Amino acid sequence: MRFIFKTSYEQDLTLFGDSVQRNWYVALLVGLLGLPWLLPAYLTDLSLVLIYGLCGLSLMVLAGYTGLVSLGHAAFLGIGAYAHVYFVQDVGLPWIVAVALATALTAAAGVLVGSPALRMTGVYLTIATLAFALVIQEVFTRWDRVTHGLKGRPVDKPVIFGVSFATDAAFYFLCLGFLIGGLWLTRNLLRAPTGRAWVAIRDSEIAAQSMGVNLAVYKTMAFSYSAGLMGLAGALFAHKIGYLAPDIFSVLLSIQFLLMVVVGGLGSLHGALYGAVFVAILPVLISQARDAVPAWHGLDRFVKQPGLEPGLFGLILVLFILFEPLGIFGRWMKIKLYFSMFPLYKRATFRRQKTYMRSERLR
Repeated sequence: MRFIFKTSYEQDLTLFGDSVQRNWYVALLVGLLGLPWLLPAYLTDLSLVLIYGLCGLSLMVLAGYTGLVSLGHAAFLGIGAYAHVYFVQDVGLPWIVAVALATALTAAAGVLVGSPALRMTGVYLTIATLAFALVIQEVFTRWDRVTHGLKGRPVDKPVIFGVSFATDAAFYFLCLGFLIGGLWLTRNLLRAPTGRAWVAIRDSEIAAQSMGVNLAVYKTMAFSYSAGLMGLAGALFAHKIGYLAPDIFSVLLSIQFLLMVVVGGLGSLHGALYGAVFVAILPVLISQARDAVPAWHGLDRFVKQPGLEPGLFGLILVLFILFEPLGIFGRWMKIKLYFSMFPLYKRATFRRQKTYMRSERLR
């Protein structure tokens, strides 16, 4: 079992724990750069996984590190997508400028949503964000001048500084660059006082307030930053699907985002990426299972029902909450600890139990 011995304060400021961890991430980056030549047939799905990873990173900041559950992030994704396409194709702005403006506009929308929701917690905040998602979807349907309503609008391929990213490989590297940038920025922000204030709010709002944390300011910052990341993902998502329509940004998509962070593992940047891979692969597995089920006592007609996929998403979410609340990343940590401590591993190491801080008893 490896132990990291810290000999200077600068070790706490580094991005990686030690050289071994850094080398593993470098190897992972090399592998991701080589995927276009290893798996050329799946490039489209890989770019979608990277976009979903950015979406999971956005919701992880809000739900995993601040403790605020939202069912309205599909609306933020739609705002970023429609704003980016409008700035590029209607206004004629450069691609980078359009992405920056779409991200800023979505972050401002996050402030507008977060400010009234500061007095809400738990299920009431979830209902408020759900209502916001329904209102924004109706706006997408009615605002024909920008969104073209139910007819939808096509999206051109991205062109940055005269360089076209129309091919699958080029767009994959573009999404990979934005995901790495988002991970780097979020990782550094979580190590800053802002990120520590978010974690304090998640653990105990009363304790955080007693330590001088301004709840209203930091909750609004969490909503704004999370919405901004989702707006950035929306700009990439628009080019990925190639055609925008209001019914794409439905409540089901918000539930998929929530499933992503819960299944991946709340409170972990790794969990956001694990959940993105899971959510991107699950529809493919469902479609393959539908074709493989034999016509036995009408079972094939049951699995081909149109509402089966949302039902499976909900069932998987409930099962993970009941039996694996730490998600895929938590299970990986258990396996890793088991082999590092073998044969001295004890089952009580990860025993689930409810604990309360003293300040929580005041509620």
